Amino acid sequence: MKIYVHYNCSSCKKALKWLEANQVEAEIVNLLEQTPSVEEFQQMVEAYDGNLKKLFNTSGQMYRELGIKDKVASMSQEEVFSLLGSEGMLVKRPFLLAGGKGLVGFKEEAWAEVL
Repeated sequence: MKIYVHYNCSSCKKALKWLEANQVEAEIVNLLEQTPSVEEFQQMVEAYDGNLKKLFNTSGQMYRELGIKDKVASMSQEEVFSLLGSEGMLVKRPFLLAGGKGLVGFKEEAWAEVL
């Protein structure tokens, strides 16, 4: 299991606290130092039935500044993965991959169900 986090992100802090409280071990990766691989993005897209927008941190400043909301519909999957891979702040976080499943954001009920 692998979780990508931004350590200043409140949702990431909650997720890490939840993992610790539930004694769930995971490889923790700093999203600003290493973004998910193309294969990991692909796994997440499949977990969300092909919805590429789910991969984006839509509430982030960079997302708004770059106008991605208006661009994502016309972007190919490869273009989306390239953009996300180039800038960790665009990736929805926490970004959890576990046993062929994927979750973005932290919702305790969903995490409890998957883990």
